[in-house]
Amino acid sequence: MSDLDPLRTFLQPVLLEKGAVLNEANRPIEHINFIESGLVSLMTLAKGRTLETAMVGHQGVAGASIALGGRLSIHKSVVLVPGTALRIHRDELLRTMAERPKIREHLLRYLQSLMIHSSQTALCGVCHQLEQRLACWLCLACDFLDGEAFAITHDHLSYILGLRRASVTEALMRFEDLGLVRKARGLLEVRERQSLEQRACGCYSTISNAYGKAAARQPEIDPESVAL
Repeated sequence: MSDLDPLRTFLQPVLLEKGAVLNEANRPIEHINFIESGLVSLMTLAKGRTLETAMVGHQGVAGASIALGGRLSIHKSVVLVPGTALRIHRDELLRTMAERPKIREHLLRYLQSLMIHSSQTALCGVCHQLEQRLACWLCLACDFLDGEAFAITHDHLSYILGLRRASVTEALMRFEDLGLVRKARGLLEVRERQSLEQRACGCYSTISNAYGKAAARQPEIDPESVAL
């Protein structure tokens, strides 16, 4: 039996609509979402400005900080790319973690990866050039979405990366001229993944490796076994 089997009774399938707020920063966490598909942006807010510090995608968890013992959300969690999730109420998860400590251990390992992601993003923002940061973000998004194409606008990219829209547009145009990406009607497709990775800063491999190690030790919840 998987260590996560006790959660299955309480998990409810939900649709994640673009722009939906799953958690507000510094507000009580009501639900924890185990992401099946789509992309959730974890945002930090300060002095009227908003910046993405990490992303949550396939096999990730939005609201995992509940495992640390606090009841307030660290980030504002916003759905960037629509998808699906398995949702559990905070009280049910806390009660099950108390009975099954290994569930907390799994979440803590995931949180360690998320912390590496956040700290590396902060370093990336002050040390690396725009095109390196953009290439890193696009590669990570593909990993979390388990795909090479997704809907996103230049405005969204500039907003979450804290960059000027014109600068993001220029960088994407260079990527497109090089055949790395293709843009069409709000859809962005990565066409030369390996070449794009080569343009990304070292933050990509650091973050990717952190999640890879966590996933290797973390059992996956099978959606087919969740009661509807």
